[in-house]
Amino acid sequence: MAGLAASFGSGAMTNSINEIKDAACILVIGSDTTSGHPVIALEIKKAVRNGGKLIVANPREIELCRYADIWLRHLPGSDVALLMGMMKIIADEELADLNFVSECCDNFDAFKKSLDNFDLDFVEKVTGVPRDTIIEAARLYATCKPATTIYAMGITQHSHGTDNVLATANLAMLTGNMGKPSTGVNPLRGQNNVQGACDMGALPNVYTGYQRVDNPDLQKKFEVAWREDLSPTPGLTLTEMLDAACDGKIKAMYIMGENPILSDADANHTEKALKNLEFLIVQDFFLNETAQMADVVLPAVSFAEKDGTFTNTERRIQRVRKAIDPIGNSKPDWWIICQLAKKMGAQNFDFENPSEVMEEIAKLTPSYGGVDYERLEECGLQWPCPTKDHPGTPILHVGRFVCGLGKFTPLQYKPPAEIPDKEYPLILTTGRSLYHYHTGTMTRKVAGLNALDPEGLVEINPWDASALKIKNGNTVKVISRRGEVTAKAKVTEKMPKNVVFMTFHFAESAVNLLTNPVLDPVAKIPELKVCAVKIEGVKQK
Repeated sequence: MAGLAASFGSGAMTNSINEIKDAACILVIGSDTTSGHPVIALEIKKAVRNGGKLIVANPREIELCRYADIWLRHLPGSDVALLMGMMKIIADEELADLNFVSECCDNFDAFKKSLDNFDLDFVEKVTGVPRDTIIEAARLYATCKPATTIYAMGITQHSHGTDNVLATANLAMLTGNMGKPSTGVNPLRGQNNVQGACDMGALPNVYTGYQRVDNPDLQKKFEVAWREDLSPTPGLTLTEMLDAACDGKIKAMYIMGENPILSDADANHTEKALKNLEFLIVQDFFLNETAQMADVVLPAVSFAEKDGTFTNTERRIQRVRKAIDPIGNSKPDWWIICQLAKKMGAQNFDFENPSEVMEEIAKLTPSYGGVDYERLEECGLQWPCPTKDHPGTPILHVGRFVCGLGKFTPLQYKPPAEIPDKEYPLILTTGRSLYHYHTGTMTRKVAGLNALDPEGLVEINPWDASALKIKNGNTVKVISRRGEVTAKAKVTEKMPKNVVFMTFHFAESAVNLLTNPVLDPVAKIPELKVCAVKIEGVKQK
């Protein structure tokens, strides 16, 4: 990504959670916030109670639609067309913040010309949203300030997910909604420490703090600190690793706190890749579906059994304190890694506790330079926090963008990689339940949560159900080009015609057996949110 998007390539919120309630307008797109991020959803509802306007863009009727002034029910995978169509209205009706654009941004003329490709006849056809509703949403977002955009994996998990993110950045810049309270582009991370893991270099192309491995000066800096020779070649993403394992190019894999057998697209391919390894290590605190395939399982501890930090979606570094002693022979992740590293001959792994690890992080990571455990005792710090006297950064890009000028990006509409046809006439999209977390490794061991949400369902519109002679509660097969799953049907008006929905928490109806592994060419994220399927009834006993 270039320009503005590069400044939050980390995927972090530009603004803070507590600012949401003061926004005059909120656009929620690609996020079922009440299910995936319920605390942040409360802040959105506060904004509505405070008089703020809410625009929800989602094919499925989510709970926030009840609070929305405008619901944009666009087709899955049409986000770029929808957002660029809104921006064409804003530009044509002279609602753009041209002072902000001229002072803070670059490449506006080329971007504005690209909007000619998004006349409302085209956008209405592609998205399925009436043109008058698109116009209303565009005017509302441009004129009610401060405005903020909130999105989640419904934006990123597409074969054109990078374009989706760039479109949200374009919208924020066009309307001057950057660098000020209650504005910005605010992605919601999918798990509690995804942000921290990325910040710490759990990506194939960067060291900590997004310092690139192919930068010779940064490579030298880490080689001196770690007293090791380091490769300047970026590694592989998870999906690329699985392909390489299938091809025999990767022979061993070490998986920590992840359950790719359920969470990765095209799960049959994932299983084939893991079975083709010569050696598989899984580090987790329950024997999940992936761990059951491992040659060695290293027993880790839960958050309640260890000290450390989590960095949340608003870039806030927070202390985690041990509440109970580790159960059985389980050990903290950092300790296991250090012991393995020392056994393999690595230097500089003689840490006695997590605070010493943080000291090294601060020395080598400019955005964490002012962070230590003493400063985290109260309510944490938001990076960048470069020095010990720095208060942290609640809002990014104040006054000017981190990268200098924010670069507008001309975009084209690209359809999903797989669209419905006669054989597979329905679109499947996926999401989360309020009651379960990710692949259910933890939550499905809780009796109360299982009582509330005991099994995966296929949500289907009554019109489609009638055409297929499916009744509510019937057991059905959902079939894609990659596999099939069996689940009960839930006939509901929450789904539009020709679109069905499943959550991915349940091994018994593992929806990622169906999903499409085709990747976004830049971010290398698979298209988990759109694939073509057919549904067949199962003969009832």
